[in-house]
Amino acid sequence: MEADRDRDAAGKARSARPRDELGRPLPRGAAGVPTMPDDLVVTPAEALERAQRLLDDGRPFHAHEVLEAAWKAAPEAERELWRGLAQLAVGLTHARRGNAAGAARLLDRAALRIGAYRDDPPHGVDVAGLVAFVAAGGDGVPRLKRG
Repeated sequence: MEADRDRDAAGKARSARPRDELGRPLPRGAAGVPTMPDDLVVTPAEALERAQRLLDDGRPFHAHEVLEAAWKAAPEAERELWRGLAQLAVGLTHARRGNAAGAARLLDRAALRIGAYRDDPPHGVDVAGLVAFVAAGGDGVPRLKRG
């Protein structure tokens, strides 16, 4: 069975299975929702714009993928912000999947990480608004940027 696993050029396992709008794997051959490429490269502005559009479209799992790409490429001083933003999107994914306990844990972790940037938020991120969004129960769609 191992020989059937999809692997990249370096031999790392990939999941070739299609995914639904919440990132859940579907049976092979099913029509899924396109996901982000593993090697996605985005600027902070692009990441925030794409992630917001995906959140607005009800696709927090895919927003998480974009924010994770930004996290991986971020300078050390911003890594925890991007990690928190990715966790926020994953928390929303868990909520949409019906996992309230998992959602609450991830949203709380996200708020702690994001909140650490309250005094000097980079890239126009609405740190105070995102922390308030989580404190209010994370219901609805968060606004990632001020304005």
